[in-house]
Amino acid sequence: MASITIKAILCIQLLAFLIGVFAVIGINASWEEEEGMLRKRTGHHKLFDYFKLSLLWPDGLWADYNDGTWPACCSGSEFDMNQISSLLEMLKKYWPSYNCGAASTCHGGKGTFWAHEVVFIKHGTCSYPVVQDEFDYFDRTLNAYFQFNATGVLFEAGYLPSNSEKYPLAGIISAIQNAFHATPELICSGDAVEELRICFDKDFQPRDCASGSIIKSGRVSSGSCPRYVSLPAIGSSGHMSSCSVGSCNALFCKMISTPVTNEWLGSVSSSALQSTCY
Repeated sequence: MASITIKAILCIQLLAFLIGVFAVIGINASWEEEEGMLRKRTGHHKLFDYFKLSLLWPDGLWADYNDGTWPACCSGSEFDMNQISSLLEMLKKYWPSYNCGAASTCHGGKGTFWAHEVVFIKHGTCSYPVVQDEFDYFDRTLNAYFQFNATGVLFEAGYLPSNSEKYPLAGIISAIQNAFHATPELICSGDAVEELRICFDKDFQPRDCASGSIIKSGRVSSGSCPRYVSLPAIGSSGHMSSCSVGSCNALFCKMISTPVTNEWLGSVSSSALQSTCY
């Protein structure tokens, strides 16, 4: 009788063990299925850590990793212009597009592409699942630009476009820090500020930009910019001639008459310009 009881207990324990094993297998399968869907959408790139809004000589809104690198070209899907039809007027005004000549997409195609298509294919596709589609990407980028108006902050602090004036780098960084409670990233070409980057968590609240940014083509992070920098002014015509020749997506570069969008460009060599055209 005791033997039967022991056998019964052992059978119950074995059954409980098998149920637990199958439950774990089921959980792992569901996680693997979800991860597989994410990889399918993002082209096998790991999920990004935060956003970076690149201004002055920009690539728009990037999905970045905390180690200073970033994913690019995360999906082979075609760009759908119809998705942003309601945003076209805003994009034409605040995110003008310029031709690059013969450019290529992330996936090897050749031809002349509109800047918004290029920037979405390269960066927007890597912003999933926070950013769902073309409309979501450009709408969020414009909202971030207007809500966190770095240009207005610098104007109020007395940092104005000038081809002769030199400003303290620490003062520029402090102005942004005081306004947004986050440390920006500046890119310099020589002593000229070429690009200003503001970083956001995935809920679009400002955060410090990650350290360890990659240095290439003579561009350096704010940690290596000189102590005094210039903010080169755009030409009186409203944009520099190089804007219309080499820039794939010269975000805000031609707007000089409107305070909200009055931006300046750094001195960029023609080879550097061409490198932005993919």
